[in-house]
Amino acid sequence: MFGFTLILNLIASLMHGYLTWRIASLNCFKPVHLRRRLWLLSLTLWLLYLVGIHAGDDVSGSLLSLLNQLALNWLGALFLATTIQLMLELLSGFGFWAKPYLNQLRSSALLLSLLLIVVALVQGMRAPIVSRHEVTLTALPVSLDGTRIVVLSDLHLGSQLGAQWLNARVAQVEGLKPDLIVLLGDIFEGHGRIDSGLQAVFARLKAPMGVYAVTGNHEFHGDSTAAIAISEKASVVWLRNCWQEVAPGLLLAGVDNLSRQQLNNNNGDRVLSLLDGNYKGAIVLLSHSPLQVKKAKNRGVGLMLSGHTHGGQIWPFGLLVKQYYPYFDG
Repeated sequence: MFGFTLILNLIASLMHGYLTWRIASLNCFKPVHLRRRLWLLSLTLWLLYLVGIHAGDDVSGSLLSLLNQLALNWLGALFLATTIQLMLELLSGFGFWAKPYLNQLRSSALLLSLLLIVVALVQGMRAPIVSRHEVTLTALPVSLDGTRIVVLSDLHLGSQLGAQWLNARVAQVEGLKPDLIVLLGDIFEGHGRIDSGLQAVFARLKAPMGVYAVTGNHEFHGDSTAAIAISEKASVVWLRNCWQEVAPGLLLAGVDNLSRQQLNNNNGDRVLSLLDGNYKGAIVLLSHSPLQVKKAKNRGVGLMLSGHTHGGQIWPFGLLVKQYYPYFDG
């Protein structure tokens, strides 16, 4: 984690400096005193970012938690603005092809960045949109036709999202009248203390066939045992490289995060070792990371449910994500 944080902060600092440099090149900042104020403001924001990105994990609702939230949003804003500016650099030959219009182009790119940042904030803060999919499983018994599975993934409960936010999500789930509820990992952010109040909220998650979960990478960032225990006490069943028949003719299997397995150089084929391909009913596989999809299919899995990629998270980062996770959205 230390290496990842170091690289993240280095990239953020480079984006921060580059963006300030480009804004300082605009005509409105030609006066020296304005340019100095801009760099002073930039330095202040950078220091606040460095403090905020490492603060707030243990203090939900506090000033440091708010600073942590602002730092995370600032990181996303930096990425969007830097991407737009770099695209302009390429289109203008780094200013060589459009010198007479460079100020207008950079100003327009900045305004477009601000617009995209506002749109991203609105999308990020609104309630999750329910996406409905009808799936046909040939091995599913006729008696289970119409079974409704509600899938939740990457909740990242922690200092930013707590019991109040989860309460609203549970209300959404209740309105869908699920037969089965599955949680696809990264349920907890994995940093700092775990809010004990979450247990009562998890207890409200109920379905006739039960509530099941698998681990993601974030469950292992902190005390995974404590995180899992909170939800287990609320009757959430964790499928950790095991399976359970939730109804006659319907098998639910779950594996620990496959991406973590690869990072640890554990080349054991978890899907193949879990399923022998001899089950006669329908098999649904829960895997936080969308990996080993074809192997799962060859083992009789009719439906694989995954999270982890956040649909590419933020454009154009999704183009890179797709290189590692071909099934990264949908």
